[in-house]
Amino acid sequence: MRRDSKGLLSFEDGRSLILKESFLVVSSVVSQPLSHSLPSTADLPCSDDTPVDNEDQNLLPNVLLFLLKTVWAEQMDWFFGVDMAVYHTTGEDPTIPVVPDAFLSIGVERRKGGKSRLSYAVWEEAGVVPILVLEMVSQTLRGEYDDKMGIYAKLGVLYYVVYNPELWGQKRYKKHQAFEVYKLVKGEYKLQQGEPYWMPEVGLGIGRCQVMSDNQLQEQLAWFDRGGDRHLSEAEVERQRAERLAERLRELGEDPDRLL
Repeated sequence: MRRDSKGLLSFEDGRSLILKESFLVVSSVVSQPLSHSLPSTADLPCSDDTPVDNEDQNLLPNVLLFLLKTVWAEQMDWFFGVDMAVYHTTGEDPTIPVVPDAFLSIGVERRKGGKSRLSYAVWEEAGVVPILVLEMVSQTLRGEYDDKMGIYAKLGVLYYVVYNPELWGQKRYKKHQAFEVYKLVKGEYKLQQGEPYWMPEVGLGIGRCQVMSDNQLQEQLAWFDRGGDRHLSEAEVERQRAERLAERLRELGEDPDRLL
């Protein structure tokens, strides 16, 4: 481990730690060969054009994205991609991406050059690889527990989350649970315990929750604070504010339905 004049701690595996406010952030900068011959994201496909198997595969990652926009509204050094191609140079061909259902990178521009990204190329992000990747298991075999896990480990993704609410426990997945978090330890993923699971390098916890959606109770993924309390959406915060105001009016003998 080495520390430079800017406080950057570098490890033998290529990852680094940056002191960020009150906690350490793993920037997941992996040493990858940079070359001027590598293509630009403007010249690469933005995804693999594989359709999702169900609506939750699109909905739930976007729920995490919009929650993060509220939780980290004042921070501009992160990017959360949904169904976006991640290009890297740790495989045989840098033009063949891996496409997670979602991923989080820290220490990069929120909007690269003030514009939306078409895809995420590690060589265009100063070598910063995602610190967290989410894969949702569906009816279509996509290698969430083997091939993709190997790719993310080689890439240096610190946290790998697999969400499998429908098929866990069945013959194909009998060894797995519905929600699993893996942490990269000495180049191998180790299954972690606890839910919500706190990730100090990210400054967030992740886990499942039950929320009302379209007048139905639905299981979703959410971000949590260090104490295990769920970060609420803007709509939930506003609803709680209105409920507290209505209760206060009732205490004062007023009818909130007539005043609100």
